[in-house]
Amino acid sequence: MSASLQTSSGSPNAALEIYIEGLKNAHALEKQATQLINRQLERLENYPQVEQLLRRHLGETEQQIARLDEMLASFGEEHSTLKDLATSLTGNLAALGHTVMGDEILKNHFANHAFENFEIASYMSLITLAELSQRGGHVAALKTTLEEERRTAQALHDMTGELTRMYVSRTAAGAKADR
Repeated sequence: MSASLQTSSGSPNAALEIYIEGLKNAHALEKQATQLINRQLERLENYPQVEQLLRRHLGETEQQIARLDEMLASFGEEHSTLKDLATSLTGNLAALGHTVMGDEILKNHFANHAFENFEIASYMSLITLAELSQRGGHVAALKTTLEEERRTAQALHDMTGELTRMYVSRTAAGAKADR
């Protein structure tokens, strides 16, 4: 396939246009992730393994944003402030929505696992778009991010059973278990 794929509008640079828009969307997605993580870290009290994972991934997410900024700059583009603002707001609202749940820690965990898998699919698509638009120089950075997202998704997957057991144990003991 070549980067000169055409859309129904006849644009010869469809893959490149879609790729640049995808980078802006990924930037906004990572901004949303930072808000979700920060709100959860503010409330975590009883689950140090979750806190450790979130802190590690927050650092990775900040590096991912920097990589996306560099890729956008290579096109003379910047992130979309409007998209970043909108997704940051939804990240805050999503985190707030779980605070009223008696099992907040579990709801956040499920949402984090789903979010990581969404990011995995997004970066797989961006890698394909980079290749289609002949931006092979971006692929290594995108693959780095993809591996970080996969590692976090796997860690979340692996801790689901133990986290659930801890939540049940704390609840059964009458201890604060929600967060």
